[in-house]
Amino acid sequence: MVGPSREFNIDKPLIIIQPIHLIMDQHTNAVTLSKKGNIATHTQNIYVGTHHKASSLKGTALPKRNYYPPVPTKDLQTFVKIVRRLRKECPWDREQTHQSIRHSLIEEAYETVEALDENNLEELRRELGDLLLHVVMHATIAEQAKEFTLKDVVQNITNKLIHRHPHVFGTKKVRDAAEVKHQWERLKLDEGRSSVLDGVPKGMPALQRALRVQERAANVGFDWDKIDDVWDKVLEEAEELRPTLRKKKTKKREEEFGDYLFALVNYARFIHVNPENALRSTIEKFTKRFRYIEQELHRRGKSVHASSLEEMDGLWNEAKKRRQ
Repeated sequence: MVGPSREFNIDKPLIIIQPIHLIMDQHTNAVTLSKKGNIATHTQNIYVGTHHKASSLKGTALPKRNYYPPVPTKDLQTFVKIVRRLRKECPWDREQTHQSIRHSLIEEAYETVEALDENNLEELRRELGDLLLHVVMHATIAEQAKEFTLKDVVQNITNKLIHRHPHVFGTKKVRDAAEVKHQWERLKLDEGRSSVLDGVPKGMPALQRALRVQERAANVGFDWDKIDDVWDKVLEEAEELRPTLRKKKTKKREEEFGDYLFALVNYARFIHVNPENALRSTIEKFTKRFRYIEQELHRRGKSVHASSLEEMDGLWNEAKKRRQ
């Protein structure tokens, strides 16, 4: 270690009142404090006003995710004032209702997911801002109609998080993440829900909704014991689907195909695969490969409409080799 420093008192919370660095000794892993400006091999910034319980830090490597800049209170206040002014002075914003901007909220959520899929953090930063705009806009519309306020929104989610994490904000003990999930479902029932399946939106993409209802049921013990049995169920549903392919009744075929998909989603859950993410990745892979076919044909002065299946299939294989 270099520079003047002092060790944490592990029996007292640490309240930091100026920018400092945390220093971890490479040989002993002891964590110490050093004034800003000292040079050290391993440092972590802590920001003004942040509280840290020293007992959780002593003798451990400190992940960056545990340290945050100050809450941008003034920036948030300015942002809310801007949205409120738009509702007052902009003709378009003034006309909007909860329902008129509903589709935009869904669109922004999907754009956020796309940024996550592409690991585009710059785009994620922008899309999270767009989502925040919708939160504040809906709250502002509600405030004008005297339905609820932005403060109500913040207080509600704050109280919910505290109530559903008694192992963090109370004295409850949990063994692992699985027990936290079981506890979460029990607490939701205590809040007045009549079913563990309440709260899974009907408008959610079907694969994701199937996964969520299966998870909810599994959290209260309604689940398969062995993964082999889950796969056997997939095969069983596939066999029940097969006879419907030779019949004209499409309703029965749709029903059996739905059962087959539901069983596949359940198997995905057992092998720790999110089916929605998996299918989205496959769609993206297909899209890239097909675009490669189009681009190569265009380079040859042709189009997909005037090309044979054999030619397109050959280009598809080229795309696979290129790992498109």
